[in-house]
Amino acid sequence: MGRALAEAYPSARAVFDEVDAALGEKLSALIFEGDIETLTLTRNAQPALMATSIAAMAALKSEGITVSDAGFVAGHSLGEYSALCAAGALRLDDTARLLRLRGEAMQAAVPVGEGAMAALLGLDLAGAREVAEEAAQGETCQAANDNDPSQVVISGSRAAVERALDIAKAKGAKRAILLPVSAPFHCALMAPAARAMAEALEGVDIREPAVPLVANVRAEAVCDPALIRSLLVDQVTGAVRWRESVEFMAREGVTEFWEIGAGKALSGMIRRIAKGAETRAIGTPEDVAAAKG
Repeated sequence: MGRALAEAYPSARAVFDEVDAALGEKLSALIFEGDIETLTLTRNAQPALMATSIAAMAALKSEGITVSDAGFVAGHSLGEYSALCAAGALRLDDTARLLRLRGEAMQAAVPVGEGAMAALLGLDLAGAREVAEEAAQGETCQAANDNDPSQVVISGSRAAVERALDIAKAKGAKRAILLPVSAPFHCALMAPAARAMAEALEGVDIREPAVPLVANVRAEAVCDPALIRSLLVDQVTGAVRWRESVEFMAREGVTEFWEIGAGKALSGMIRRIAKGAETRAIGTPEDVAAAKG
């Protein structure tokens, strides 16, 4: 992941080097050639995905394409930090350290095995909330990611999430599957992690982004640094309102969405939300060259 960008663009290589320096370790080696089990540990995955996104953004900038060309920036969960970094609201070294801490705090908030997340396919947000409420039975079970009109992720106590699987199928879900995650993100069980992030963010300079951020928990554009700081804390326990965020941008006239970094998952969601919107994934030198053309 990211190796071809680093080899093709000195500016992309510099991003990985700066992240390595900020964390005091060679995270880039893990990103380029490490084993998948170590890379996907949340303490590594969060800064690694951010670094790859910002490296791709650096490659685009070297070709004359900057974030100021966009109407908005947005990111899904940890991607919100990448979006803020790309827009100049957060420094790269601060972003790397914040995401390392965020990953560790989220992992520490709930003992391994006590939480879970599940994707409910074929149910909308209202249906997923009904499932979560019925499954809770005094435990935590919440809609965590409203990804697109037919995909909502729930999060909470393992027993409650497992109960939700059968309930969801009975309510018409096409599929209900447990996700291979290490903690129940974006639910009330993450409160200890939210407190840790509030403390960490107090010591970080946040500037006004070059273009507005469409925030996960608001699904609307924000620019004020103090509000952004507050929303990053709320995001830890709050739902990722991705469907509504894309709908907001579409209403504001956005017809083309660029997914910067590794993978194309968001592009698929966007096409299911904003019918007719164009999407472009930028994760390789070839992608950058095509964008320039």
